[in-house]
Amino acid sequence: MSYHLSKMVGLGFDAAVDATIAALQAEGFGVLTDIDVAATMHKKLGVAFRPYRILGACNPRMAHEALKLEDKVGTMLPCNVIVQQHDDGSVEVSAIDPVTSMQGIDNPELARLAGTVRDMLRSVVNRIA
Repeated sequence: MSYHLSKMVGLGFDAAVDATIAALQAEGFGVLTDIDVAATMHKKLGVAFRPYRILGACNPRMAHEALKLEDKVGTMLPCNVIVQQHDDGSVEVSAIDPVTSMQGIDNPELARLAGTVRDMLRSVVNRIA
């Protein structure tokens, strides 16, 4: 079982970031954090890194339900979605698979909710051309 939902997209990096944010919003997610990994690597380590952004996405309704079911599930939130440009210039969008990430928690209701969120994130990834 894969821990991510991924798709190669036919967009440039910046356009893919914009399209990913728009697709997240269309599914009811907001972006709580936006980490520019390339800029961080340059600033902290002085090294070059390819374009790579980590978007911390949260659907408030789903997060609220998850927190009601498991008070420590916040250690696994928000759902990370990445946009990365590979060395050949191709761009990939990937989202965490919440079903996989929640497998260590023995709570059938949380597993059901994780399946719903996975479907939402799969829809996000599939929306991006």
